Amino acid sequence: MQIKQNLLRQIPSVDEILKHKVIGNLLVKHPRRLVVSAIRKILDKQRKKVLKGEIYTLNQEEILTQIKTEVEQREKNHLKRVINATGVVVHTNLGRSLLAETVIEHLVEVARYYNNLEYDLDEGKRGSRYSHIEPLLCELTGAEAAMVVNNNAGAVFLTLNTLAYGKKVVISRGQLVEIGGSFRIPDVMAHSGAILVEVGTTNRTHLYDYENAIDEDTAILMKAHTSNYKIIGFTKEVPLEELVTLAHKHDLIAYEDLGSGNFVDFSKHGLEKEPTVQEVMAAGVDVVSFSGDKLLGGPQAGIILGKKKYIEQIKKNPLNRALRIDKFTLAALESTLKLYRDEEQAIKEIPTLRLIFVSQEILRQRAQRLRRYFKRHFKTEDLSVTIKPDISRVGGGALPTQELPTFVVGIKPARLSVSKLEERLRFTEPPLIGRIEEDMFLLDVRTIQDEDLKLIPTVIKNALAG
Repeated sequence: MQIKQNLLRQIPSVDEILKHKVIGNLLVKHPRRLVVSAIRKILDKQRKKVLKGEIYTLNQEEILTQIKTEVEQREKNHLKRVINATGVVVHTNLGRSLLAETVIEHLVEVARYYNNLEYDLDEGKRGSRYSHIEPLLCELTGAEAAMVVNNNAGAVFLTLNTLAYGKKVVISRGQLVEIGGSFRIPDVMAHSGAILVEVGTTNRTHLYDYENAIDEDTAILMKAHTSNYKIIGFTKEVPLEELVTLAHKHDLIAYEDLGSGNFVDFSKHGLEKEPTVQEVMAAGVDVVSFSGDKLLGGPQAGIILGKKKYIEQIKKNPLNRALRIDKFTLAALESTLKLYRDEEQAIKEIPTLRLIFVSQEILRQRAQRLRRYFKRHFKTEDLSVTIKPDISRVGGGALPTQELPTFVVGIKPARLSVSKLEERLRFTEPPLIGRIEEDMFLLDVRTIQDEDLKLIPTVIKNALAG
């Protein structure tokens, strides 16, 4: 006990630490409040270690080093760039879709200067923020009207709250999807004030199931595209055109939540068929909603398209203000949408599409380049490097069964476990995120950006050095 008391008395005060030259240098570069807070945290850690009997001597140099490290860590951005070597193109946990270069340039311009967010330059008076993208969305999809909110869950909520509050919404039981973060369509519907009416079974729903559920309190016949899973085998789903016809026969609204909407027909490029937004609009739906940051390759947004009379009602909902998008989302979405005027240009410039459609030959060349970079930095006896074929995924809750053939570079250090390497790589600058299979750390070149290929060996070397 006496030893602990003596150690506690030896712990310097904050004022004593502040007089040290090392801390003086920190105060030149960093705010005093930050430095003092870091000092208090490290000194408090020392006290706790003494009381637990974890240390028996105090090392001032070590304390100063810990304070310096704490300050530097706090000054770093918590939201940071990472290298995505997972092979998941639209990785929900890693920021989803990358933005095109022209989009980034527009974002920088909007951030640096004042802009006409809600100012009508033609009339010289207040305007609508929707005016920047509504005509473009209508041009690309054939919709009568359009609006955008912060994400697709918000789009579903706002649509149902506006058009079906206190009314029934009929939907197939097999379409009551759950998306990332445990958000479920039934929960969104319940909080919107709409009354959920499930019809059919998990695997089979018929047109008569919808028709039998319609009564005087019904407002919407809803279809939710199961973009993040598929039911196969003995299944039955009502075609959208038939659902639209039934809805209009009873003067009801036909609404489809596409989830991950897209403007490009993936089947033309050898991938699984996904309904395009244009196809859904051509089927005659009254309202459709989808995400902007998945297959579309833009910023996080919930896009709502449809008949003008319904979109205008949704725009006037007071809750719209709580869900509206800011100038950065508007700028990024407008620039992304403009690329879709030329499908070839969109595929070339929008990273999400480019990474999904990239050829096997280019992937092979990337893998070979990465292996060459590794050979320049490591001896064979220190790090084994292997190229092998593998499978990438689209991600983002889209095309769940689609396999994208790819090439991975597998590495295995001689003097460190693969699991320990993976852990250390999460703390490098920048962090490198990959996956472990068959006791190798795999780097899928599909999602590694070209400028990161040369950087990766250095990142690995830093991780191995601890």
